[in-house]
Amino acid sequence: MRRIEVTTLDREPTDAASAATMKALIYEGPGRRAWKDAPRPAVRDAGDAVVRITTTTICGTDVHILKGDVPTVTPGRILGHEGIGIVDAVGPAVSRFRAGDRVLISCVSACGTCDLCRRAMYSHCRTGGWILGNTIDGTQAEYVRTPHADTSLYHVPADADAEALVMLSDILPTAFECGVLNGKVQPGDTVAIVGAGPIGLAALLTARLYSPAAILMIDVDANRLQLSRQFGATTGIDNSDGTAIDRVMALTNGAGVDVAIEAVGVPASFDICQSILAPGGRLANIGVHGKPVTLHLEKLWDRNIAITTRLVDTAAIPMLMKLVDAGTLQPARLVTHRFRLEHIMKAYDIFSSAAQERALKVILTRSPSDGSSQEVQS
Repeated sequence: MRRIEVTTLDREPTDAASAATMKALIYEGPGRRAWKDAPRPAVRDAGDAVVRITTTTICGTDVHILKGDVPTVTPGRILGHEGIGIVDAVGPAVSRFRAGDRVLISCVSACGTCDLCRRAMYSHCRTGGWILGNTIDGTQAEYVRTPHADTSLYHVPADADAEALVMLSDILPTAFECGVLNGKVQPGDTVAIVGAGPIGLAALLTARLYSPAAILMIDVDANRLQLSRQFGATTGIDNSDGTAIDRVMALTNGAGVDVAIEAVGVPASFDICQSILAPGGRLANIGVHGKPVTLHLEKLWDRNIAITTRLVDTAAIPMLMKLVDAGTLQPARLVTHRFRLEHIMKAYDIFSSAAQERALKVILTRSPSDGSSQEVQS
């Protein structure tokens, strides 16, 4: 086998790095996860980087994986697709990064040259896409191998807020691209967001960039609805009694909404979205669906509506980084709990019981210089 020469932060030889172990969050099948030893990754392909994780988080998609909703994730996989860290090693084809660089890891790995990447559909890259924590090992670990480093990592200033920027790995670009851009939110629109969890609130934050006339947030969690109003929602609608559709139609004088954004991933939330659209409305699906939904074409066939689906391409990351740097976007407001990385099992318990724990995003941190990890706050 041809030996690949790499540069490393601590000058360890490639074979030594391959033999080393690390701690990682392992998916062991539906409903089962474990924090345990795993092989420490090494550069495999010329365009790879190995990144020492310093900040990561848990995504709603990880919860869907644990429910068995994502069959491409097989037992033994290290979960996670979001993170900030320090480059530890790079392959010989990597030109934009070197050992010691602080980087943001995109949840989507893109070669930048295949036919789909040239159409800016990076999520469907022929040799990448959403693979981290899906078909290759992910970021909820002490180290991660990131393919296509030159086009899948972003330089992070040393003084930048990691808690804010780690939201740009996935949740902010997902909400923005799949919800706001696909929904074609325009000034003066009435927008309904079904689901006031982290992704729904991220859609709220980014929808406000386009000055809609009203943003209606729909959920069954009174605490999250209260938070959504603090984040700029015009109205919070509690659907605990199942009357959200009637209330939206009453609020819009029977017209319905211009944009409905589905941010949960269950049939009931999709049904609300398709039931409240005005003629010419746009339904933008963000949620990860593990069960079939019913499309009511018998009601929608003549309504001039558009339904869009999408996997985040992360093309918006550079623009979102500028908005965070300018203070226009403040995604760190989504953070409710903080842990050291070794306490990730407890963090999952908190995140999976979000309503009871009043949890939005949890932050997991590790020292950039050593392996120490102790709980910070919960």
